Amino acid sequence: MYRDNVFKQTQLYRITDGEHYEELKEDLENILNLGIKIGGITCDGDKSLLKAIRKVCPKVSVQRCLVHIQRMCKIWLSAYSKSVAGFDLREIVCKIHLIDNEVEKQYWIKEFLDWSEKYKDFLNEKSYSQETARYWYTHKIVRRCFSVVRKALPNMFIFLQNPKIPKTTNSTESFFGHLKGNLNIHRGLTKKSKKKVYPMVSFL
Repeated sequence: MYRDNVFKQTQLYRITDGEHYEELKEDLENILNLGIKIGGITCDGDKSLLKAIRKVCPKVSVQRCLVHIQRMCKIWLSAYSKSVAGFDLREIVCKIHLIDNEVEKQYWIKEFLDWSEKYKDFLNEKSYSQETARYWYTHKIVRRCFSVVRKALPNMFIFLQNPKIPKTTNSTESFFGHLKGNLNIHRGLTKKSKKKVYPMVSFL
């Protein structure tokens, strides 16, 4: 679903079973063909969507949803991490949504980069199995969280340059919640009837 953050209106939606590049590419093309100018896009960073954006509207600013980044890392890094590195990274990630200006951004980035330098050897540590003769990263969860933030970093703070671009997709998530709430009232409807009453819910 594609919603305008200023007017809080849905611009386009599609019933689908997943996030597929060809469909997302077609959706963006259809939005542009409707005469809608895209000033910026806030998304969860799905690879297929990012690929479609680069293909259809490469000059459009892309803001990564900070809540998605924070939520993923907090799920992977428990509040009682077994490693000091994991605990410290979780503390850093928990500050993301508090950043509101360029100074706070620079301090946060420095803290993140200092962490990565301090725990560089920890992140690159590998384990070895004599039975399978295979190596793997010992601290996979911490490394995964670090990788998510590092890859998203170039697109995490676009909203600071353009206040019209939201830093999260909360508006869309709230809209989904409203639709689901209404749908639950009509639990007895068949799937076909649900689509007629609440077509937007069909692709959640």
